[in-house]
Amino acid sequence: MAKFELKLPKMGESVAEATITSWLKNVGDTIEMDEPVLEIATDKVDSEVPSEVDGTLVEILFQVDDVVQVGQTIAIIETDGNDTGATTAAPEETTVTATKEVEAAATEVEKQISQVTENVDYTDSDSFYSPLVKNIAKEESISLTELESISGTGKDGRVTKNDILQYVADKKAGKTAAPAKTAAPEAAAVSKPAAKAAPVSVNGEDEIIEMSRMGKLIAHHMVASVQTSAHVQSFIECDVTNIWNWRKKHKDGFKQREGENLTFTPIFMEAVAQALKEFPMMNIALDGDKIIKRKNINLGMAAALPDGNLIVPVIKNADQLNLVGMAKSVNDLANRARNAKLKPDDTQGGTYTVTNVGTFGSVLGTPIINQPQVGILALGAIRKVPAVVETPEGDFIGIRMKMFLSHSYDHRVVNGALGGQFVQRVAQLLEAFDVNRTV
Repeated sequence: MAKFELKLPKMGESVAEATITSWLKNVGDTIEMDEPVLEIATDKVDSEVPSEVDGTLVEILFQVDDVVQVGQTIAIIETDGNDTGATTAAPEETTVTATKEVEAAATEVEKQISQVTENVDYTDSDSFYSPLVKNIAKEESISLTELESISGTGKDGRVTKNDILQYVADKKAGKTAAPAKTAAPEAAAVSKPAAKAAPVSVNGEDEIIEMSRMGKLIAHHMVASVQTSAHVQSFIECDVTNIWNWRKKHKDGFKQREGENLTFTPIFMEAVAQALKEFPMMNIALDGDKIIKRKNINLGMAAALPDGNLIVPVIKNADQLNLVGMAKSVNDLANRARNAKLKPDDTQGGTYTVTNVGTFGSVLGTPIINQPQVGILALGAIRKVPAVVETPEGDFIGIRMKMFLSHSYDHRVVNGALGGQFVQRVAQLLEAFDVNRTV
């Protein structure tokens, strides 16, 4: 018999850790190769970890809500045969080592918990902290004010395990000053205001629903985005009659030839990608006082998840795709989002985002910027409206298909001229759509 170490697989270039959300197998269960063993979650996507071998699950090294680094061993699977192929461990060594580690960890946790003098509610913070970070903070009697004062080195300034452990070590060594209990009036005026939610009264007829993990993440990200970026909006009405008629003429042939639905979304995405090439200062990110000018145009596309939440998969190098390629990419990401089959890397690396609020009948929208990007475009519902049509023979009233484009942008780095010109250019590209185009 051999012991196989099941490790947390690499899930994308920018994904370094994941939270275990559930174990699909218990100790003693038989597992087949490629069969899911557990479910994990990153900041963006939930996914499954399959087994790389046939065997029996003999040991689980992490529990639900534990944060695991990529490459760490999360479970031991006993297989038939000799210790060949994948990384293995001797049964006695693995069992003894794991037991000692668990006992040592348990002793340390008990020692730390005994020092806790009060319970701290970290849910009052608008920042996201992983379960592991919050547990360490609680065990070390770190207040919410202290936790929020720690400079994070993780993605988007997030506090990692190493950050809080370093803070604890510095505090015990006397290198870290505890946050002051009081502050001068001037300091209080500059500090972040305490945005404490008003208490909610609940009566016997009300239903209390626990927010999902994804819902909590989205809530934190939205609040953080509003607090980070100075949101400004520009709106423009766009005549898409030519696009409406062209799609109606070609959609059946496209479906028969390509096996894909031809929606309006890839047409709009194509125009946005072209506009970003012409206005590269909309394809940027802000890192402190530094502007990062992105080389690639990676379009985020807001898509609905089965539970009603939204996720933003990314079309990489969107400006290099023709309409057929764009349609295939849009349909693939949308279908996998609906079926919860997105991979963590599918949501990474976006440089600008488009959201179709018109899908739900909305005429206008004021979307929140997807950090660390500086702009997001909302596509309103296409409506049949009476409009003034200009011709060489004179103006007349006609029936046209129109929609509103709503552009939210970060006024810290994007002024009104650039924000307005960009969305105006998108509208111009859509209105100038070539009706003789073949696909």
